[in-house]
Amino acid sequence: MPGLDQPAPLAAEHDQPSAPVAVEVARLFADAAEATANYERSRRAVDAQRVTAEDLQARLAEQRAELGAIHDSIGDVAREQYRTGGSLAHTARLLLADNPDALLRGYRLATQAERAVNRLLERARRAERKLGRAEEKAQAAWRSLATRNAELAAIKQGIEAKLETAQWQLQSEADRSVAAGACAGAVRLDQPELHDGGPDWVTPVEDYSLSAGFDSVGERWARRHTGQDFAVGIGAPVRAIGAGRVVSVSCGGGFGIEIVVEHPGGYYSQYAHLAGVTVDQGEQVRTGQWIGQAGTTGNSTGPHLHFEVRLTPYLGSGVDPMAWLREHGVPV
Repeated sequence: MPGLDQPAPLAAEHDQPSAPVAVEVARLFADAAEATANYERSRRAVDAQRVTAEDLQARLAEQRAELGAIHDSIGDVAREQYRTGGSLAHTARLLLADNPDALLRGYRLATQAERAVNRLLERARRAERKLGRAEEKAQAAWRSLATRNAELAAIKQGIEAKLETAQWQLQSEADRSVAAGACAGAVRLDQPELHDGGPDWVTPVEDYSLSAGFDSVGERWARRHTGQDFAVGIGAPVRAIGAGRVVSVSCGGGFGIEIVVEHPGGYYSQYAHLAGVTVDQGEQVRTGQWIGQAGTTGNSTGPHLHFEVRLTPYLGSGVDPMAWLREHGVPV
């Protein structure tokens, strides 16, 4: 690691990473995130529309069952009329009846009942037609959304394929810099919006999985692990955990490409195994500012960020970074 008072040597012009590669990786990360968000929104819409269509199908089945029950009831009435002589003319039945008044009242009640049944039957048919139309629309919407979701999935996969190609191109250039022991100059990326009044401290990466922790043991380390590993993709933006000054940018050795930042209060943060840097030594940085891109340079078995919080700028003075972040109000 170069002395802290000495700038890290710069590679020859032809050895510097091509700026478009680093910029392209950053752009593709943003595009992939947007494509994923669009796909997830569409997937949720498909799921919701499918539930709506299935609910309408169930209601339509219930409506048809109800209509079938009404038809069965009408059939029962018709059979009963036939069994009891319902086919006789009204006049003949009146002449033969022992109580014509009671028979007339019965006819009136039967007529009213028939009209009520007919009205109920018509309402059921209208409801069935209405539900049928709604179900057709819901099914059509479901199919349309499913088609759109498949298109979004294809777009997402295409972006991810381009991103993977660009990531390994960026990593290859970083590996050449490390092999030469000379850091390329900072590649400036479009920075995220940083607002005054935001948090004083943040995590070094936004989307991550935690891997090897502080003070853990393993065959990859001579003694114990000196920091916290954040599993992220190659080219993922790495940000300053707090405001400070870049005291070193170096290449080569077990940490590959690494940055050390000095913070007010006497603490230092280290970011290692990078694939690229976006700041130069001596530069002032703000909380959340992108200072590099994650990678797998140096003694690394896969893409991740090795992160340390130190009492000095030197290896061996690290404290538990997760406990330190939590103590400073950062949820991790």
